Amino acid sequence: MKENQKNAIVVFITASSKKEAVLLAEMLVGSQIAACVQILPKIQSIYRWQGEIQRDEEHIMVVKTTQENFDLLDTEVREMHSYTTPEIVAVPAVAVSTPYFEWLDENVRHKVKKSAAVKGV
Repeated sequence: MKENQKNAIVVFITASSKKEAVLLAEMLVGSQIAACVQILPKIQSIYRWQGEIQRDEEHIMVVKTTQENFDLLDTEVREMHSYTTPEIVAVPAVAVSTPYFEWLDENVRHKVKKSAAVKGV
């Protein structure tokens, strides 16, 4: 893996509905904060919130982007998301094929500025 490929990350974000996931995905790809977002249908989440165990159906988004775009991604998603504390978890890409990384790198802006994302779900 080339040195600059270590910049690639995968971000997991949960959403309360498919509609919300699609809106978030379109904002991320449309503003070139991410190169690609995959939306997985209905997952069962069990978690603790405000001292109580919760059970909800959610959609999970798998976002491909770069480390330098994470802070903007985090800010933009939290501004649009229906949750008070949305799950936004990034993991480094340990290995990325060169052609895929080149495609990813070509499809995200570098040193991105705050987008003019439409707010709301």
